[in-house]
Amino acid sequence: EFSFVKIGDEFHIMATELVKSVMDACHIENYEIVGEPVPGTEFELMRYNHVYLPKEGWVILGDHVTLESGSGCVHTAGGHGVDDFNVCQKYPQVPITVPVDDGGYLTELAGKYAGQRVWAANKTILADLTAAGAVMGQLHIKHQYPHCWRCHNPIIFRATEQWFCSIAKFREDVYKAIDTVTWMPDWGHDRMHGMVRDRNDWCISRQRTWGVPIPAFYCKKCGAYHITDATIKAVSDLFRKEGSDAWYKYDAEQIIPAGEVCEKCGASEWTKDTDIMDVWFDSGSTHAAVLEERPELRFPADMYMEGGDQFRGWFQSSLLTSVASKGCAPYKSVLCHGWVVDEQGKQMHKSAGNGVEPSEIIKDYGADIIRLWVASSDYTVDVRAGKNIFKQLSEAYRKIRNTARFILGNLDGFDPNTDCVADDQLQDIDRWALAALDDLIVNTNAGYAVYDFNKVYHAVYNFCVVAMSNFYLDVTKDRLYCTNGTGRKAAQTAMYKILVALDKIIAPILCFTSQEIWDFLPKTEAMNKYVVFEDMPKAGQYAADDAFKAKWAQLIAVRDEVKKVLEQARADKQIGASLEASVTLYCNDAVYDLLNSIPMDELADLMIVSHVELVKGEGGAASAVEGLGVAAAHATGDKCERCWKYSADIGTHAAHPTLCARCAAVVEG
Repeated sequence: EFSFVKIGDEFHIMATELVKSVMDACHIENYEIVGEPVPGTEFELMRYNHVYLPKEGWVILGDHVTLESGSGCVHTAGGHGVDDFNVCQKYPQVPITVPVDDGGYLTELAGKYAGQRVWAANKTILADLTAAGAVMGQLHIKHQYPHCWRCHNPIIFRATEQWFCSIAKFREDVYKAIDTVTWMPDWGHDRMHGMVRDRNDWCISRQRTWGVPIPAFYCKKCGAYHITDATIKAVSDLFRKEGSDAWYKYDAEQIIPAGEVCEKCGASEWTKDTDIMDVWFDSGSTHAAVLEERPELRFPADMYMEGGDQFRGWFQSSLLTSVASKGCAPYKSVLCHGWVVDEQGKQMHKSAGNGVEPSEIIKDYGADIIRLWVASSDYTVDVRAGKNIFKQLSEAYRKIRNTARFILGNLDGFDPNTDCVADDQLQDIDRWALAALDDLIVNTNAGYAVYDFNKVYHAVYNFCVVAMSNFYLDVTKDRLYCTNGTGRKAAQTAMYKILVALDKIIAPILCFTSQEIWDFLPKTEAMNKYVVFEDMPKAGQYAADDAFKAKWAQLIAVRDEVKKVLEQARADKQIGASLEASVTLYCNDAVYDLLNSIPMDELADLMIVSHVELVKGEGGAASAVEGLGVAAAHATGDKCERCWKYSADIGTHAAHPTLCARCAAVVEG
């Protein structure tokens, strides 16, 4: 609402809510509000006389004018500001005038002020307003204003003629194209949809002295632009032959085909457009310039990959140009990633000294650590990097490497062509290990399929540490170190299959380590020299049924309960190493049948103790496994010098008085 304010013999119109602040700012105490307030719409399209220039103006309505300061009435210059330009677009009778040249000087359109710099002219204009008696008061306001990021000087806004692409004309087609793309992460779909929804026009021209020129000609006589199929082909042929710099090398008449005439006035003298294409239009056209120009490539691309800022950049410009020209998206999928920041989450800058130099990391830890760092990170958000992070990751890398190293050490002398045993000769725990491998293959294949390397990393790490090092490889040490029969070859067979598959899985990430492992692996004729030429392992070859998995889940649970009792026995000084123990398991019928399905020597190996005894009934320490009680004592008999198990048959072989019967037979063999 606006009020009429009487000051002396003059009437002033201003926003009702700003009357007091205006009077206070102008130090006016004697004033009177006359009549009732009226809505601003009452003044729309009224004409007014300029206070000292011979011209008239229009009163228009703008939502950008606020009640935070001023009088509610503002001078509007459609050629000098986004808000002013937008509001003037609603009023075709209000001309868009730009009386400022490229250097920031006022032109002849500014009349008496021509030749003055914009900022200097402010003082001259204010002096003229004051002389005309048109200044009620002055108030200096500090507010945020855009500045050049290079020279840090304030920006001068000017409305200039530009080339536009109207998104509204094919927006629905763009929406349909967005739906055909696989977005990674999923939120990329909605983000791109929102970007396109909020965009009406794309200004594709820029005023720069470098870049790819806009291939438009202008009539020297009437100034009309001239673009035809013939001129486009002429420019295209020239650029293909000499590059886009040819635009600046030749005059307009040397480029435009002979016989072209202005459609507006019939003249045939030309000038060239001095604007360049928006660089996003350049990069957004690569699907045509690259994919369709190179025979080894195909359209659409399998994937576009870039940072999150490209939803308003390359991702979007490529989508718009492709839909406009071909009716479809230029890519089948889009993968978006975050940025690398320091350990505190701050952006890296040379001036801040918080950058991480890859060469320094490679020198200390090797190149595979950097690749593992990328794979272990959630790249959909900002990724932290720092020496402490790489140090921690080097420990994880060592776990994976040492798992492979242990297996390789125990494959010494193993020939996969002749030494692999049949599946029916594997022990139950070997089948469990291969089933765990199958689960790993399922999880890692799923992770690789959607570029979720973080999932692959965690699956591999847990497999190496939990399934292998802490369980399977630990349990099979006795078989590997102390026997030389089918049982040892069964463990070697399982480990060989595991390492071959594991090495293929880690090859895309740990490329140097995987090849190092591959070089030491004994091979069959069907295997390539380089692991990267192998196919990824397929799931299903070693899969186990649910009953087998449930059985081993319960066996592992029993083992965990035994380990707790052994820890207590160790704390009570009853035993030292776990092989000094003898364990009695008190079972109900179900648990007894479960444990009795495993040979006692294999069950003892599973618990890593010298003896296991099964007893039906209650007894021992209660456990988390229903129907199971556990008791531990020091094993009877003597300690075998070779396998460290306690046995009653030490020295039964005269030639080996310090060995158990099994070890003596192995040594003799």
